[in-house]
Amino acid sequence: MEMIYVESSNLQAVGFDESQNVLFVEFKHGGTYQYFGVDKSIFDGMLMADSKGKYFDQYVKRAGYSYAKS
Repeated sequence: MEMIYVESSNLQAVGFDESQNVLFVEFKHGGTYQYFGVDKSIFDGMLMADSKGKYFDQYVKRAGYSYAKS
């Protein structure tokens, strides 16, 4: 699974495991987290968003996906 570096004040890189629908988010100051059951459309939207951090907050964090720190 490839991590893609993004321009963001909070996020360092993101990746997606299509076989298990797991979103990986690496934060600049807090490690890498896995978010489970995420649709690929959410990952694609994050890559296209002007503000990756705002998109993450609205569509991942507030959506209440279960997660674990890697």
